[in-house]
Amino acid sequence: ASDVYKRQLYIFGDFVGKNLGTIPFLIIYFGSLIAGSLYTLHYHKDEPYYSAVGASGAVSGIVYSSILVFPDMQLLLFFAIPIPGYIFGVGYLLYSIYGMKKQVGNIGHAAHLGGAIGGFILTLVLRPELFSTNTVFVILLAIPIILVLIFGDKLKSL
Repeated sequence: ASDVYKRQLYIFGDFVGKNLGTIPFLIIYFGSLIAGSLYTLHYHKDEPYYSAVGASGAVSGIVYSSILVFPDMQLLLFFAIPIPGYIFGVGYLLYSIYGMKKQVGNIGHAAHLGGAIGGFILTLVLRPELFSTNTVFVILLAIPIILVLIFGDKLKSL
């Protein structure tokens, strides 16, 4: 799985670095790392033996940041089907929510979700003009985040 994250970081990180700059990239990367870790701690607070290592939350924040900046980017689903970035972003969060609920694989879905939330918020803080230039996409990408923040604690009991 780490090769996947390396490729994602290389592709999306390069995009974020070139379009937002090195300092904003670092702020989003490390802020998303912290957000992913904090969300994981919160979500798994009643599981004393849960452990996780890695920077996938940071990578998720970078992925979500790049999609927020350029929502119409074309990504390939299953290496063949082109889809717009904003569809991928919403699907990514929905899959992370599903993965948290069903505990799919040995993957830190909570870190992915927390990192994406961090990347979303930090990108908007650093580039508030996105509220006016990409209003529809900001709202569309915010919907799953808002739902998680409202109903996130109920995920385990569903």
